[in-house]
Amino acid sequence: MATIEVKVKINAPVEKVWTVVSDIDNEPKFWKGTKEVRNISKNENTINREITIAFRDQKCMQEVTIDPMKQIHAKFTKGIINGEKIVSVIPEGDETTLQTVWDVKLTGMMSMFTGMIKNHIKSGTEQAMQSIKEEIER
Repeated sequence: MATIEVKVKINAPVEKVWTVVSDIDNEPKFWKGTKEVRNISKNENTINREITIAFRDQKCMQEVTIDPMKQIHAKFTKGIINGEKIVSVIPEGDETTLQTVWDVKLTGMMSMFTGMIKNHIKSGTEQAMQSIKEEIER
């Protein structure tokens, strides 16, 4: 598994940060590795969805659980990626730390490339979180 952790401090209260990051249908706006999102079902705070990732337009299934004002836990349940991505908002006075932790690997024959994609996922995550920060601090 490739474990990746990226943090960014945002000069805004947790409520403002949460408003942006919890709009998971808007994910492709910030996360360039996610090309498209299609929700399949919703049960309270759990959403089953299909995402199309930039890597060869592969489709992955996710079970996304939203813990309001705390975190978004996306578990990959089918497709080329196995594992999870957790986005957390951590209040720190007038500021908020936005943290993303990936614990993923590629499946099947592609699993040998997990190490190679780790840097790609990390740089994409850094870019996404910087874009979120800029959007919020405008």
